[in-house]
Amino acid sequence: MKKIILAVSIVLCISCKQNKEVKEKELTIAEKIAYAHGFENWKQVKEIAFTFNVEKDSSHFERSWRWNTKSGEVVLVSGLDTLTYNRKQVDTVSLNADKAFINDKFWLLAPFQLVWDAGTQISEPVKAESPISKTQMNKITITYTNDGGYTPGDAYDFYFGDDYIIKEWVFRKGNSKDASLTTTWEDYENYAGLQIATSHKKPEDNWKLHFTGITIKTD
Repeated sequence: MKKIILAVSIVLCISCKQNKEVKEKELTIAEKIAYAHGFENWKQVKEIAFTFNVEKDSSHFERSWRWNTKSGEVVLVSGLDTLTYNRKQVDTVSLNADKAFINDKFWLLAPFQLVWDAGTQISEPVKAESPISKTQMNKITITYTNDGGYTPGDAYDFYFGDDYIIKEWVFRKGNSKDASLTTTWEDYENYAGLQIATSHKKPEDNWKLHFTGITIKTD
């Protein structure tokens, strides 16, 4: 009887191991990057607020957002102006605000956008020299189709480590061969289980994009 129980236990262990390996193999490269940045915790997020800042030389620009992820309500505060709208009902009044929100949210949550965004093509990962640190990293390219969206046809090259954490990226407008913008991904902080890069820099310029006032409400 002991031999039978032992044999069954061994079979169960092997089966569990194989099931685990199958589940891991089922993850796409986009999902691996998203989960490395805490995507499994996103389902608990009901509201996220943040301020998008850009510093260039002595100039400063900022706008603040509060997004109810369940209802779709978005509040924009820019200067002395405040606008509230719902992403499910974007009209001519809120169109420009929504374009700005999509841009700022993409910078904040790009690892998750790899999973969320439809109408994209994501390349297989390759080893490549990163554009800023000049080190060997993993690289994928996400290309948006020419149909729909606010920036059709654009492409992004993501450079990340073996831990799937993004370190650098390149934006190529209209899938141009030349880079339109290249920045770092740094100063990661943990917010309710989400790993967020709070700072992005261009090494050749006195330019920095960063986030402040990040707060998350969860269920």
